[in-house]
Amino acid sequence: QVQLVESGGGLVQAGGSLRLSCAASGFTFSARFMGWYRQAPGKERELVAGITTGGSTRYADSVKGRFTISRDNAKNSVYLQMNSLKPEDTAVYYCNAATTGWRPMYNYWGQGTQVTVSS
Repeated sequence: QVQLVESGGGLVQAGGSLRLSCAASGFTFSARFMGWYRQAPGKERELVAGITTGGSTRYADSVKGRFTISRDNAKNSVYLQMNSLKPEDTAVYYCNAATTGWRPMYNYWGQGTQVTVSS
């Protein structure tokens, strides 16, 4: 079955950096768009960054120029490098496969990884 295991979150000061990792299994990773999503308290889950099977990327306006998504098909993994972090980036971050419309493909979600940015 689908498994998604996120890691790399933590507590960081504003302006700092973190690198998130997601290990995926249970589906053909190389054939799927992948996305990083986040959910802040009291808010809907939103797409932060996505990467196609060919390596094209897209980002939420709020993170453009600060976050970089990448993937390693040999390791069935997707990464999110987050620089110049801001307090408003505080959220639980999740990965998932994505449809071509960037909606989450699977109803299954991993445990996520908490990112907390202090001001």
